[in-house]
Formats: sequence, C-alpha cells, structure tokens
Amino acid sequence: MADAPWLTVLGLGEDGIDGLSPASRQVLDRAEIIMGPPRHLSLLPESSAERVTWPVPFAEGLPLLQQYRGRPTVVLASGDPFWFGAGSVIARSFEAGEWTALPGQSTFSLAAARLGWPLEATQTFGLHAAPLTRLRPHLSPGLRAIILLRNGAAVAELARYLTETGFADTQLHVMEALGGPRERAHSVSLTEALLGTFDHPVCVGLEVAGQGRALPKATGRPDEIFENDGQITKRPIRALTLSALAPQRGEHLWDIGGGTGSISIEWLMCDPSLTATTIEPREDRAERIRRNANTLGQDRLSVVHGTAPEALSGLPLPDVVFIGGGLSAELLGWLRDTLPKGTRLVANAVTLESEALLAQWQADIGGELLRIELAHSAPLGPRRGWKSAYPVVQWSVTL
Repeated sequence: MADAPWLTVLGLGEDGIDGLSPASRQVLDRAEIIMGPPRHLSLLPESSAERVTWPVPFAEGLPLLQQYRGRPTVVLASGDPFWFGAGSVIARSFEAGEWTALPGQSTFSLAAARLGWPLEATQTFGLHAAPLTRLRPHLSPGLRAIILLRNGAAVAELARYLTETGFADTQLHVMEALGGPRERAHSVSLTEALLGTFDHPVCVGLEVAGQGRALPKATGRPDEIFENDGQITKRPIRALTLSALAPQRGEHLWDIGGGTGSISIEWLMCDPSLTATTIEPREDRAERIRRNANTLGQDRLSVVHGTAPEALSGLPLPDVVFIGGGLSAELLGWLRDTLPKGTRLVANAVTLESEALLAQWQADIGGELLRIELAHSAPLGPRRGWKSAYPVVQWSVTL
C-alpha cells in the first residue's frame, strides 16, 4: 500500500477549472500526469503536466494508469465520479491508500435543479454505456427520470424506444453541456426529438406518458411478457417459487433448466444487487432466454448453454439454486457434495417420478415439501367449471 494517495479521481464540470474548489485546483497544479477523455482534457488550461487520453474501451485505460503508480496523477471524470462514473471501477482496481476522490457537482443535481424535480422522487439512470432496455421494468405513466446518454444521437434512439414500447406521449427535457458556457435545454415531444440535433454531453429528463404496458412490481409477472414455446413456469407458480427462493441483497442464483428464463429474470428484477446464471441444455431456448433478458432490461443475466451438473463446474458458486428442469438424483447429489453449507435450494417437480425423488431427499436431509394445486375456470357445456392444472410439488431446503 502506498504511503499517501498518488492518484486522485477529480470530478470536472463543463465550466472547467472555474467550477473547481481551491483544493481541486491545488491537486491539478501538483499533478505530473493528467488522464481523461479528450473532451475533459480540452477544458483545462495549458500546464506542465503530461496529458494522457484515456483509451476506448474504458478497461484498456487501467493497465495504462498502473504504469504511473507513485507519480502524482489525476484522472478526470464527469461531475460525481461515483454516480454512474469511473470512480467505482478505479476504486476496485487500486488499494484504498493509493487513491482519493474529489467529486464535482453531479449532472443529476444540475438537471433536477433546472427542472425543479426533487431528486428523492426521481429515478436516475446512467445509460451512456448500457442499453436503453434497462428502462423497461420502470416505464409507466407518471414516471419522472433523468438519464445520462452516450451522445446526442442517442436522444433519437431513446425517442424511438419509447414509441416502440407504447409511451409515445412522453415529454423529453433534453439538456446539453449542463453547467458550462454551451448549456442548452429543450422540452420536446418524441417526434421533435427524432428530428432534432443535440450535442454531447447530453442528459434527458423523462415525463413518461402513453398507453404502454407498465410491468407489475410484484413477482409473478404476466406470462405474456416472456417469449416462450410453452415451456414456462406459469405466473402463480412463479410467484410462489420466487417467494421460496427469498432473494436477499447481493445474492447469486443458479437457475437450472432455464426454459424461458422467467425465474432468473424475475429474480434480477427484485433488486439491482442480485445476479444470476441460468443453465439451459437446448440451444434455441438459451437464445430465447437471452432475448427475454435483453427485452426486459436484465441483460446482466448470464446464460450457459449446457447440461447440469457438467455445465456447473467452474461457475461462480451460488447462494441460491432453483431446479426447474433436469431434476435427477445425480444432480441433487452433485449439489449436496459441491455447494457450501448454507446454500438454499428450491426444486419444482411435476411428474410422479420427480415427486418421489423429492420426497426421498426431503426424508433424507430435511426441508419443506409443498404441494401446489391450481384450477382455472373454463367452459363446461353451456356453463363454467374448474379445470385443474398439473399439481406441482416444491421442495425447499438449506444445505
């Protein structure tokens, strides 16, 4: 660990050094190396420091930064480096004593001040390096959100996406170069956004309106939102299964026999800190899972095409396992012998053979067995009656 921080992550606004505190200016004056994107470097006056352009993709800049270890170095970032910025990546890559940070005013704070929106009631998204589909779980009439976009052309892409999802009446507040001499703001319709030209850096305030379908916040979301070939854990069973899986902050799920990916996708929707890997033996279904995850804004889902337990070797160990397909004594034995104590396991069974297997394992190592029987109303001659679905037996256990 270094004796004192040699690296400073400095938040820089569009007003350049005019917006910096005296402490931030002193750090810049002492720097031997200044790294940052070309736009940030252009906001600084000439100095004796060596200027290094941060490369694209971003990850390639970290080995370059390592070369300057021990020399006074400043990395420039936009506004607050720890709000959808480079700060967290650098913090993970260097020891705590090596770096310090001097955040500037965030774009979100500036945008909220221009719009008069309370930040605590406004959702914020950093989509400058992420797909617009990340918005999908949140889109509903009345939503207010502030979004960072990668460039001016992305405003039209956002307008197209909102139109395609049915929220064509949304109003956009497009704000360019906030806090600097080039600052401009426009309140436009989606049609006007498609025809307009906007300059980088840009952020957009959304006031969502339209007839688009808002996704429920509770688990057990409608079956229709998932592309499927009939192999899907139906909505009521899915809700009970997610309840049994009981996701907790930061946990990782293995979804074995992914089908459509509905379980792992809904798992991810519960909290942004959750992660998941789904294992699916059929290649066409694995591709369908990827499409569903991307469409529903859960592109962080890891999809493995393979058969359990062979495909499980080498994967990051889970906190929770769900078996929705491929249940066998071999798989259960592998999980019991391989996974650490405390791992939670939930398995659903429909056939008599798989029910018997779960009953045997429950008798051997404990846990809870639940039999779920559902019936839906259906035509019965001129009247209506109950049509029963296949019962599902669910086993929940902590290894």
